[in-house]
Amino acid sequence: MSYLKNEQFVCIDCETTGLDPKKDRIIEVAVARFSLQEMFESFESLVNPECLIPETSIAIHHITPDMVVDKPPIAALLPKLLPIIGKNTIVGHGVGFDIDMIATAAERAGILCTLRNNRYLDTLRMARLYGESPTNSLEQLRRHFNIEAEGAHRAMSDVLVNIKVFNWLARRYNTTEQLFNVLDKPIQLKIMPLGKHKGRPFNEVPIQYLQWIIKKEFNFDQDLLFSIHSEIKRRKKGNLFSQAGNPFLDL
Repeated sequence: MSYLKNEQFVCIDCETTGLDPKKDRIIEVAVARFSLQEMFESFESLVNPECLIPETSIAIHHITPDMVVDKPPIAALLPKLLPIIGKNTIVGHGVGFDIDMIATAAERAGILCTLRNNRYLDTLRMARLYGESPTNSLEQLRRHFNIEAEGAHRAMSDVLVNIKVFNWLARRYNTTEQLFNVLDKPIQLKIMPLGKHKGRPFNEVPIQYLQWIIKKEFNFDQDLLFSIHSEIKRRKKGNLFSQAGNPFLDL
């Protein structure tokens, strides 16, 4: 049994040119190895993506082409980055994306990478379990827990905030296995997290919209898919289809 207080973790964050690991590239990366009591080592670097950075991405992280033009490509940074992560449990917010970006970059460069074999703890899903923050963005969680801001939306500032958020969210658990066990099951969401009905309670989202999402087979995470299916099932069981589809319901 591994107690959380005795465990070492690695928090990772990437700023990227977009959200497709196969097409997009890393433009900044940060990692920090830590325990619940202390920080052991960290590494951060801007990265030359060797491609254009879309204006839509610049608007989020404010990393411009002139900031990365003389920086090393990710292939040159991975030999430093990967040993810090090692086989430790990875922590991050929506961290599956960051793992995929780094692992795909390593594959593209022909560098051996076993990152996808690491266990990981997603603070986005931990926040959903916690359930007391109005929304579960990293910035909102920072405010909810009264954590001091670490600066602009950049990789290392996000890592430092994420570590503090993780400390708060992990307080309900004694061991890593407890945490993995609860996260092994899908989490019922109360609020639609995206789309044109973002921010509405699931029971207020039109049934046609929920059915349309399922038919489109978007690559949503397990919690969202579970919540959509559960809401559709609930309405079928309660014969709420006619009510949900009533165009005069909100008048």
